Amino acid sequence: MNRLLRRTVAVLAVLASALLGATAVTSEPAQAAPQWAPAATAKIHPGTMMYTAGAQCTANFVFTGSDGSVYVGYAAHCAGTGEATDTNGCQAGSLPLGTAVTFNEGGNLLSEGTVVGRGTLVYSSWLTMKSLGTDDANACAYNDLALVRVDAADVGKVNPSIPFWGGPTGIDTDGTAPGDRVYTYGNSSLRAGLSPLSPHTGISLGDDAADGGWSHPLYTVTPGVPGDSGSAFVSADGKAVGVLSTLGLLPLPLSNNIGDLAHELAFAQASSGIAGLTLALGTEPFDPVL
Repeated sequence: MNRLLRRTVAVLAVLASALLGATAVTSEPAQAAPQWAPAATAKIHPGTMMYTAGAQCTANFVFTGSDGSVYVGYAAHCAGTGEATDTNGCQAGSLPLGTAVTFNEGGNLLSEGTVVGRGTLVYSSWLTMKSLGTDDANACAYNDLALVRVDAADVGKVNPSIPFWGGPTGIDTDGTAPGDRVYTYGNSSLRAGLSPLSPHTGISLGDDAADGGWSHPLYTVTPGVPGDSGSAFVSADGKAVGVLSTLGLLPLPLSNNIGDLAHELAFAQASSGIAGLTLALGTEPFDPVL
């Protein structure tokens, strides 16, 4: 009888556990994936102009959170308050979280163009590193990513595909070797809104082991210029490599340095407080043919 009683209690315990588990699952349904705008008509996407207190930069990648929020990335220095030469994110000043950012089209030297969407600065690698007391020299020099949460009213205007090239298809995690081909789409107001000048292709100059994988020097034709800052770079298979950060002088004049997205995103996932922060893949296939 005792053996039968013990078996009965065990069965009841299993059933109770199953019922409680089912209740927990149904009480917190998974968030549906965002419904992206068609790539051909989306107003907010990688390559869109972004203005912060009058400073213009270029959107890189689109990200999502587990609560359904949509974020667009650009360089943290785009919200910087110091000089253009202030590139140490652990020391440089920045506008605070909560700063308004606009998504624009048609900006040039005389006008910011037309506002097509709005967002809020919700993460800055510069502000975060400073608050954490980060002292890793490579992170301080190259961790240059900020995230702008797109206003709910404008989420329906977003598509994560990179204009002209398509993708991204994933995240590159093995760095670049000399001669590796890279692709980007800059959108500086210095080009007066001439979109045919926005797509670029180039080659890696080879990673420096001393950078710890945080940076990739490269050369593009034409090189990135002010206003292109924050632009997305992808590899020959369309994977997200990095974010345009600085204009370099060596080893070649007018070379550029990009911060490694895998490192930057891992840092943001650990410290931004954004649950489920994930890169959104492009809806358009990657096509590297010019």
